Amino acid sequence: MPPKVKITKSDIINAAVEVVRRQGSAALNARTVAGHLNCSTQPIFSNYHSMEELKADVIRAAETLHQQFIRQETERGKYPPYKAIGIAYVRFAKEERELFKLLFMRDRSGEKMQDSTEETEALIGIIRKNTGMTKEDACLFHLGMWVYVHGIATMVATSYLEWDWELISKMLTDAYEGMKLRYAKKG
Repeated sequence: MPPKVKITKSDIINAAVEVVRRQGSAALNARTVAGHLNCSTQPIFSNYHSMEELKADVIRAAETLHQQFIRQETERGKYPPYKAIGIAYVRFAKEERELFKLLFMRDRSGEKMQDSTEETEALIGIIRKNTGMTKEDACLFHLGMWVYVHGIATMVATSYLEWDWELISKMLTDAYEGMKLRYAKKG
């Protein structure tokens, strides 16, 4: 009978996420993960052929956590859905700095980028419904807002600034209203 597995793949992923949280993605290696688990590197390499495979699982776990932030913020109902997603993005950058950097500030050269996702299409739909914009203008509007929100989130994640939520909310509203004037149909 084979020995009982003591350290699961899930344990390894959770430990690797914690390593990134505490030390950044540059610290993600078999030795640091094993140290967090208080074991040898053997369980890691029994579950993964390479550290790139583990990093891919860590990225998926971070994406799942980011989606939880979005879901929580939209369910709170404090902000309209489109704004809630932007607030959640900035909150993720503030509360999960290293995971934010892993997801949104890593070198993407060589990665296959998706042109459009279901999430993006849903956001374009929200914009069109709320503003009456054409699909093309809604896409440009969303791109502008995303760049703006990403800039704020990046400054928060890198501790470049510490703004309160009231100011961040006001800035997002101002950007939204300004771009809406630029792209919305003139009646």
